[in-house]
Amino acid sequence: MDELPRFTKSRKAARKQPSAASFRTEIIADIFVPEYAEDVRFFSRKLVHPGRLRRFSNRDFRESLLAVFYLAVAAMLPVRWWASICDRASRLRLKRHMRKDFSGYAGAVRAVLGDSIDARKLFEALLAAHHRRRLQLAAHLAARRWSPVVRLEGLDGLQAALRRGHGAILWCDQFTAQTIIGKRALHEAGIEAHQVSVNTHGVSETPFGLRFLNPAMVRVENRFLKSRIIFDRHDAYQVTIRIQKILRQNGVVLMTNTIHAGSTFTEAAMGESGWTHLASAPANFAARSKTPLFAMSTFEAVPFRDYRALISPELLPATSATDPARDGAKNLALQAHYILLKRDCLLQALKHCPEQMMSWSGRQRLTEAAPSVGIGAEEAS
Repeated sequence: MDELPRFTKSRKAARKQPSAASFRTEIIADIFVPEYAEDVRFFSRKLVHPGRLRRFSNRDFRESLLAVFYLAVAAMLPVRWWASICDRASRLRLKRHMRKDFSGYAGAVRAVLGDSIDARKLFEALLAAHHRRRLQLAAHLAARRWSPVVRLEGLDGLQAALRRGHGAILWCDQFTAQTIIGKRALHEAGIEAHQVSVNTHGVSETPFGLRFLNPAMVRVENRFLKSRIIFDRHDAYQVTIRIQKILRQNGVVLMTNTIHAGSTFTEAAMGESGWTHLASAPANFAARSKTPLFAMSTFEAVPFRDYRALISPELLPATSATDPARDGAKNLALQAHYILLKRDCLLQALKHCPEQMMSWSGRQRLTEAAPSVGIGAEEAS
């Protein structure tokens, strides 16, 4: 097991606890997939220091103001104005975002989609999509006459898998509409899903955010869920047992492609010359229990009017990837094949709506990037 480089702690750093959590990331294995002629790299991620969170942050203040503002918009203004309001609001802090965030975003996007892509146009569209995501939440809380078209495609494949009686896992991508609209699409189609989540799910991890900001999003999402499975890093075994029980009862489990909740994740090549990091838990469950595995993406076709939720065909590795002698045990070769199947679905979704993807990985491998104690935080659903 190879340990990645970490920052050396200075005396000053030793005296002051860092604000962000620190992790030690190690390489578990490089697994070659013959059908793709490429490797999947598996990592472990262990918490070194939990970090120091302020009780109230500047982001909490901004998100509180935006929540009040969008609640008023949803309650008082017609739907036809909503998209233009979000566009204008997204430009208020554009210079700051360009200075702090654009360079890394542009590098990651061009590595995946090619140098000809207009990264600035995508970046500005993503900022607007983030504001529309906030207004989606407000609309579910305050708007009485909002009734968008929510289309779900691929339901037949999911229902066929459920008829086999082994449940199903939907591996969801982090597009801006997935958090609420994706769950709503399943609910309206009669699918009672269970969401694997974390106790900090929402817009803030501070005590203020956990108490006053995040509960609104959780309550809205829970309208469309049968249950929410809270992942606890310190008691992953109990979460695993609960997920297995739901699958044995032929339930549907939603897992978001976030690498920051669990203790392992993977890295695979992506697009032109980029790299993406994918969660390993969905592939692990599918490999160990033969649970049907699907990818899911939700797109905004027309803002606040028309949404499209897409369930992929079942992800089926080549027969050469299976190993009957290791049923019930971790099979990294089979997991790696699931990872690449999911990567292919994600790449197609990115090409369709790149401006709505909240999480891009990078243009360098994790082992080639600047030394770090971890990877930046992501939102999870």
